[in-house]
Amino acid sequence: MEVPELDGVTHREVIARGLRFHVAEAGAGDPVVLVHGWPQHWWTWRHVVALLAPHARLVMIDLRGFGWTDAPPGAYDKQTLADDLLAVLDALALERVCLMGHDWGAWSGFLACLAEPDRFAAFVALGSPRPGGRPGARQLLEVWRFGYQVAIASPVLGRRLVADRRFVERVIVAGAVQRQAWTPDDLRAFSAVLAEPGRARASVGLYRTFLTREVARTAHGRLRVPTRIMLGASDPAIPAVLLDGADDDADDVRVEIVPECGHFVPEEHPALVAQRARETFGLR
Repeated sequence: MEVPELDGVTHREVIARGLRFHVAEAGAGDPVVLVHGWPQHWWTWRHVVALLAPHARLVMIDLRGFGWTDAPPGAYDKQTLADDLLAVLDALALERVCLMGHDWGAWSGFLACLAEPDRFAAFVALGSPRPGGRPGARQLLEVWRFGYQVAIASPVLGRRLVADRRFVERVIVAGAVQRQAWTPDDLRAFSAVLAEPGRARASVGLYRTFLTREVARTAHGRLRVPTRIMLGASDPAIPAVLLDGADDDADDVRVEIVPECGHFVPEEHPALVAQRARETFGLR
């Protein structure tokens, strides 16, 4: 599968932590780093690029195991993804950036902000709660929503599901309200790459590691980076109750529930995401 092309976007490989990371870039000015979630890659941001590139230098990173970045064996814990992000910033000589992440890209972004807050001027998290913290009774009632993760994390079934293009495409569409955000080619751009054996294995590792090692782990430290969390009002995986306490032990956290939106906020409501990014990052 070739990298999809988008006007104004260039591509390169960056070596960090012994891996080749695919980086897509557009625009000029202050750097804004964009990190996708599952089951996607940099193409997540295709609708946002034209809206933000006139105001900033966009740096879109494919996580390990996704897109056109290497997919080594391993546990795929989210701290590793956060450490990858910091290493890629080092490789690109970016000392301080604004950060926006979706899904696991947002979760890993939180961990990166906790680890090295001076590296991030501000953070926009889409479709993700903050890591850690002891869940309350209302939050525990929503555990059933994670059932799909058990299937993906399964030793044999998981790889078969992730390698099945129809399954991946259905997951994306079923998780959305604004389903017109994807063309058949868009869906194919995600599902075809993920069907590769190494990347299917990476997805299994991503969820298996979360369920067996991370789901009950507390993320320590105060969140000092100014943060805006945007969550779809009809997100089937992350209900709004999971954001209870999002501003605990934090300097500046704002939460916005986006109406008429499912899980894939940057694709379903790109104009709103771009507007909030400009406001949060101070872009002109």
